[in-house]
Amino acid sequence: MNELLHEILAAREQRVQKQRQLLEKYGVPLLCFTMNIPGPVKFDRDVSIGFHLGNWLLKESLKGRKILHYEANTAVTGCEAFYAVDMPAKELKKLAVELEEIDPIGRLFDMDVLTPDGQKISREELGYSRRKCLLCDQEAYVCAGRRTHSADQLRRQAGFYLYIAAREFMCEYIATRAYFALSQEVTTTPKPGLVDGSNTGAHKDMDIRHFFASANALRPYFCDCAEQGFLTRDLTATETLAAIRPLGLEAEQTMLKATHGVNTHKGAIFSLGILCAALGRLSPDLWQPEQLLGECAAIAEGIADRDFAGVTMETARTAGERLYAQYGITGVRGQAQAGFPAVGNVALPVLRRGLEQGLSLNDAGAAVLLHLIAATDDTNLIHRGGREKQLQVKQQIADLLESDPFPTLETIKELDKQFIRDNLSPGGSADLLALTYFLYFLQ
Repeated sequence: MNELLHEILAAREQRVQKQRQLLEKYGVPLLCFTMNIPGPVKFDRDVSIGFHLGNWLLKESLKGRKILHYEANTAVTGCEAFYAVDMPAKELKKLAVELEEIDPIGRLFDMDVLTPDGQKISREELGYSRRKCLLCDQEAYVCAGRRTHSADQLRRQAGFYLYIAAREFMCEYIATRAYFALSQEVTTTPKPGLVDGSNTGAHKDMDIRHFFASANALRPYFCDCAEQGFLTRDLTATETLAAIRPLGLEAEQTMLKATHGVNTHKGAIFSLGILCAALGRLSPDLWQPEQLLGECAAIAEGIADRDFAGVTMETARTAGERLYAQYGITGVRGQAQAGFPAVGNVALPVLRRGLEQGLSLNDAGAAVLLHLIAATDDTNLIHRGGREKQLQVKQQIADLLESDPFPTLETIKELDKQFIRDNLSPGGSADLLALTYFLYFLQ
């Protein structure tokens, strides 16, 4: 314990030195954000969630402002973030105080603002009262001086605030990103055979409005999946799957109600639901593609083996079961239990490479879809055109990508015409594209 205390004190001194360096380098007001966590344990999974939430709220509040420098660090000694912002110091402090007043999580935010000459602006200067105690209406410094509350009481209250924030704010954040991913997928144009911003592809029963209605209706489902991941984070990953599967069945009915019976996102309900649950299970500092996809694999472990156990052509009841019985194709279940390798090994690297080359998110995403078609056995293509046709199209696109990994939009439009003519729609690949966007937006 003494060693940890020494590390905490050393970290504070390093923070002061860092503040001086940034003020000297940028010459603008500096906001230093730390977490006000009572007791010796300054960092754990819930503190990480609170810290990431605070940074997200700060960045949202600072939109349109010029941030000259940002960095965030986490350690056993606590969390800290630095924002050098080109705006009046008192205005920056007012923004920070408003975030500190968010109940309950703001009670744990400590956002100091320094003027360019290193002077700290107090809350009182702006007409705000001093910080209140976590447990009562007294000013915090009064209770601290009198030792009114025990360290255990304060830690429990801080833990409660973190828990509430994790359930409410983090789950909503995740659900919003899932909605963005679905919206980005459907508006990506052109997409061979799929509904996009220019046409309805090979579909006569749906258009882009159905997809937006469905995506919006599914937001509560994504939030619920994230919450179940959070609530079951100390249980086995497969127990998380058991918790979200009934939610998925309800979400399918919600989707059909919103679209008047049109199946827009059945595959995405499965795959994005698992990813939302994985996000809920993991601390935000682990929200990197490799860790998240690994957690998806843990949640979906053995799902294809269980769901297809004993399935034969004679007993197959669904199209998916018939494909498994005839060709051994496990579809999205197989992708899930393997950690969505088509996303991690193919789609994300292609998306990053396209963006690095200067392509827009739309144009890079259009190329990603082709790579997914070439890398997977899209069950929707097989349903519509048969196995032979799917393999033929898969090879055609693979040959195209070998000569040009990022075909022009005109080339993709020609493929769109071909897919529409042949009544082909790579819906499974579209779901994986949405998953790819989701992971991209998290970064």
